[in-house]
Amino acid sequence: MTGKKEKSSEKREKRLQEISLLRTIPYSDHQRWWSEETLAVVTGANRGIGFEIARQLAGHGLTVILTSRDTGVGIEAAKVLQEGGFNVDVHQLNILDEESVSEFTKWIKEKYGGVDILVNNAGVNYNIGSGNSMEFAKQVIDTNYYGTKNMVKAMIPFMRPSAAGARIVNVSSRLGKLNGRRSRIEDEALREKLSNLETLSEELIDNMVSTFLQQVEDNTWQSGGWPQKFTDYAVSKLAVNLYSMLMANQLAERPEGGKIYINCYCPGWVKTAMTGWSGNISAEHAADTGVWLALLPNKEVTGKLFAERRELKL
Repeated sequence: MTGKKEKSSEKREKRLQEISLLRTIPYSDHQRWWSEETLAVVTGANRGIGFEIARQLAGHGLTVILTSRDTGVGIEAAKVLQEGGFNVDVHQLNILDEESVSEFTKWIKEKYGGVDILVNNAGVNYNIGSGNSMEFAKQVIDTNYYGTKNMVKAMIPFMRPSAAGARIVNVSSRLGKLNGRRSRIEDEALREKLSNLETLSEELIDNMVSTFLQQVEDNTWQSGGWPQKFTDYAVSKLAVNLYSMLMANQLAERPEGGKIYINCYCPGWVKTAMTGWSGNISAEHAADTGVWLALLPNKEVTGKLFAERRELKL
C-alpha cells in the first residue's frame, strides 16, 4: 500500500513539475489572439481560485472585470491587483439575484460594449473532509448550477463577435462525471439519456436536479442512486458539466465570427476557504487550467471537461 502511495505521489509531483514548466513558457506571439482590449469577466473573484484566475488573466495583458457578491470586499480585492499594475475593473454581482445580474450586464454594455471571456467561478460547498451533510443541498444546487446557468444565458448576448471566438470557462469538478468512480449515477437509463446529445436537454438536466432535491427533502436520496460522497456538490457539478456540453453543441451552430466556445475544468482539491484550507493544491496551480482554456488558441476545443490541462471523459 505504501509503495502505491509513493508512486501516486511521484506521478503527481512529476505532473505538477510539467505544469510549472508549461506556465513559464509564454504563449507564442503568433498564437496570441487577445490584447489589452480583450475583456474577461470572472465571477466570485474576490478570493481563492477566482482571484488567482483574475490575476493571471490580467498578467497576460487582458482587461479583467473582478466581480464579487460583496461590493466592499470586491473593491479591496481589485485594489490589490490594480496596485500591482494590472488592468482590473470591479463590479458587484450576485449570480442568484436576477436584478444584480441585469444591472451588471447593463453596466458592461454601457461601459465596455461587450465581453470576450466569461469565467464562472462563483460557487459553494458545505461538505468538508469525509462529511456528507445535505443541509445546504438547495443552496449548493442553486449557486453552482442555476447561478452558472444564469450567467451563461445573461452574458451570451453581450459576447463580442471575433475571428478568435468568445470563450466561456466554467469552474467545475471531476466529481461531476456520469461514470466517475466516486460519483457514478446508478440509474442506467438516466445515465444513457444524459450522455447522448440527441436526448440531452436543459429540461432533462433540470429534472435531474429537481428529483435529487425532492429526494433530499424526503430523506430518500441515499437510495436514489446518487453519488455517495460530496453528493450535493457532485450533482451540482454534474449538472454544470452536462449543461456546458449541451450549450457547446448549440453554440457550435453559430456562424464564423460569432462562435462561442464553452468548457469546464476541475481545479482539484484546492487550499482555499471553501475546503477549510485542507486542500493539497495552491490557488495558483488551481487557476492554471482555467486560464489556459480561456486563452487556448485551438478553437475546436469546446464542450469538454479538463483537469491539469488534460481532457477528462465525462
